[in-house]
Amino acid sequence: QLQLVESGGGLVQPGGSLRLSCAASGFTLDYYAIGWFRQAPGKEREGVSCISSRSGRTNYADSVKGRFTISRDIAENTAYLQMDSLKPEDTAVYYCAVRRWELPDPPELADDYDYWGQGTQVTVSS
Repeated sequence: QLQLVESGGGLVQPGGSLRLSCAASGFTLDYYAIGWFRQAPGKEREGVSCISSRSGRTNYADSVKGRFTISRDIAENTAYLQMDSLKPEDTAVYYCAVRRWELPDPPELADDYDYWGQGTQVTVSS
């Protein structure tokens, strides 16, 4: 059974850092594109970052470029989202998602992804 479990969320002060993890089970991440999305209260889900399976190419939303870094550890079968210089507007529930994918550029839209984790809350506040 394919499963994704996010962890690493929490409360952090502005300017702080968090690292989110997305542990995969029931399949290997090697052939899957990974996306991170977030949804704040009253707002639509938005793409944060994504990484393609074979090429390792990445994309970032303009709002997080230079602050967030997506990565994956195939041996650990886990994806990560390193979030630095956090701002209050980064507050949201963060989700990881995957789709089997072999094209060089990763899919960017939520509708492109087939499997989702349950989400982890990130709150940036003083």
